[in-house]
Amino acid sequence: MTTINITNGITRHPDRRMAQPVNLAIESGEQIAIVGPLGSGKSRLVDIITGRYPLVGNGVDYDFSPSPLRLASENMRYISFRDSYGDADASYYYQQRWNQHDIDPSTPTAGALLAESFEAAERATGYGLSADERAAWRTRRTALRDRLYALFGLDALLDKYVISLSSGELRKFQLTRALLGGPRMLVLDNPFIGLDAPTRSQLATLLRRLIDEVGLQTVLVLSRDEDIPPFVTHVVPVRDMRVLPKLRREDYLQTMPIVVPTTQATRDAAAWIAALPDGDEAPTGNDGEVLRFDGASVRYGTRTILDTLHWTVRQGERWALGGANGSGKSTLLSLVCADNPQAYACPIHLFGRRRGTGESIWEIKRHIGYVSPEMHRAYMRDLPAIDIVCSGLRDTVGLYARPRPGEAAACLGWMRAFGVEALAQRTFLSLSSGEQRLCLLARAFVKDPALLILDEPLHGLDAAARAHVRTLIDAFAARRGKTIVMVTHYEDELPTCITHRLTLAKHA
Repeated sequence: MTTINITNGITRHPDRRMAQPVNLAIESGEQIAIVGPLGSGKSRLVDIITGRYPLVGNGVDYDFSPSPLRLASENMRYISFRDSYGDADASYYYQQRWNQHDIDPSTPTAGALLAESFEAAERATGYGLSADERAAWRTRRTALRDRLYALFGLDALLDKYVISLSSGELRKFQLTRALLGGPRMLVLDNPFIGLDAPTRSQLATLLRRLIDEVGLQTVLVLSRDEDIPPFVTHVVPVRDMRVLPKLRREDYLQTMPIVVPTTQATRDAAAWIAALPDGDEAPTGNDGEVLRFDGASVRYGTRTILDTLHWTVRQGERWALGGANGSGKSTLLSLVCADNPQAYACPIHLFGRRRGTGESIWEIKRHIGYVSPEMHRAYMRDLPAIDIVCSGLRDTVGLYARPRPGEAAACLGWMRAFGVEALAQRTFLSLSSGEQRLCLLARAFVKDPALLILDEPLHGLDAAARAHVRTLIDAFAARRGKTIVMVTHYEDELPTCITHRLTLAKHA
């Protein structure tokens, strides 16, 4: 039985079309991975599969039998794991993850939100079912809910707030929430992003169990070929806005390149960075100290995130910051950048000055270039990409002051270095997630900062883009007075310039 069939699919909207008509059949029981380089059309294909972009003619043929649900939208759920906390609504703000003092008794817990989703699915699904069919459907969904809670071990999470969940816990919450409506298929965009190796393995195991025990069919959209889990049966490659023939997983893996060659564009960009004049000259403390934590601690209620941390970073050092999900890496970096309200209660020295001695947030950020999952999540305004990059000159989320001519040229230079100059006038939200990440990287580098903080900078990038960015980080680090702190859960993402490591332990 064919679950989804697209024959010579052409979207009605000309701006949403692939380079050639789409032909794709997904058979019952197949577990699919959609892969391809940055900007290749993976997301556009998903929009066609899920019906977001209607097609000319008959459209997409769906067959989710024996599901009692009539509509394709009821049988499919799409989740994009773009490092997000909560939904993309107006209540989100950049520091939300760190402002847990804003939680009050009326703030819903994960358990309350799941119960709300269960009831909402009851109201929204089963269109056209008789009363008896709806009653039987609710009984089956209740059994499914209980099985999901047991499978994911959710009892320990139900009384927590969503912004308090670790990345791994958030995945379980989002998956459960999506499954409460009883869909037959999950479409997951980069489900392993932001997870440490053990949690990635655990998530893959959970998805395998959902396939075996619930009869779920999955479509995964992946930026890293290395993330294709063993339960995937077939791979759909997408290249240059073309959907290539579906391959068996083992046949596709044999085509993966072992080493990504360095391109001339990468060498040219690295040479351009190396030839830049000396940039930001930030003050330092004793013995070249750029950053010092003197027993910093962060606690939310009874939960300890950082416990009396002592850490010194000196000018010219390049640190890899590691640790499991929930160990406090992003919290630590939020303290450095003064995005966390507890930053002023912690004993922190930055650029030779004790935090909280009268400096403004803009003085703190003036010497820092920063990219993080939270920053990516915060950029929801559909501005031209060049404006997003230029906002790094003023440390704003969005552009509130026009750049001077020389500054605009510098912004375009960094966009050229990261390979996104051609996207300068494209709106940010029209770009793929990987293209957005490259623009935010250009934003972090644009003022040539003394301290560069890279929190999971390579999320959503394909192998070639990851190799390109690592080379640029090495070129930047080789210049006088540059200090770097980088977080990643993939060892192969670290540049060769790393000189020091700090691994944080997760507290109970």
